[in-house]
Amino acid sequence: MSASKPAETSLYAPVKAFLEAQGFTVKGEIGGCDLVAIRGDEPPMLVIAELKLSFTLELVLQAVDRLRAADLLYLAVLGRRRGRDQDRRVHRLCRLLGVGLLIVDPRLGTITVVAEPGPYRPRPDHPRRKRLLKEHKMRRGDPAVGGSSRQPLMTAYRQRALACAAAMREGPRRPRDLRPLAEDAGAILLRNVYGWFERVDKGLYRLTAEGEKAASAA
Repeated sequence: MSASKPAETSLYAPVKAFLEAQGFTVKGEIGGCDLVAIRGDEPPMLVIAELKLSFTLELVLQAVDRLRAADLLYLAVLGRRRGRDQDRRVHRLCRLLGVGLLIVDPRLGTITVVAEPGPYRPRPDHPRRKRLLKEHKMRRGDPAVGGSSRQPLMTAYRQRALACAAAMREGPRRPRDLRPLAEDAGAILLRNVYGWFERVDKGLYRLTAEGEKAASAA
């Protein structure tokens, strides 16, 4: 017989013990909050924890609502091997919101802290920022409709490759012939990312059948 599914209440005792170890007095189900913990007198530090079996949008919305009343806020979820609690994007979201994230194992009574509550400023991703700026600058016009995912993305690189292919419909070309269209024409022909080009002689390329098809459809 399979084990019964854990209840949200099974998370309460481990989270309560976690906060009591930090000197908080913990009580459950106050004002619609799963757990409220108080430490100190004037003014007291107030901590709210919401308990869920999985990380959901509803849990995030609860966090946004509870943040206005709490000094610190924790979201506690059941640990799962393939759950959203393992997703690094979820961890970053919690940090961005300033919310703590606790992974609970009710069977062992253990808590894993994957995000601490409090103000957070994400570390800048300079390489990605550089790639975005470069692609935006090099893309000609606005050929890709935002939200489309079921067709080849019209990147700046693809635009340059198509320009080379269009010019080669008249016959084989050398990279230097195509540099007015694409400064990196030599690399485009050599790498042949899309399978559009083939070398017919040293430094001389022509279109493949796929290249001809792509150029005629552009």
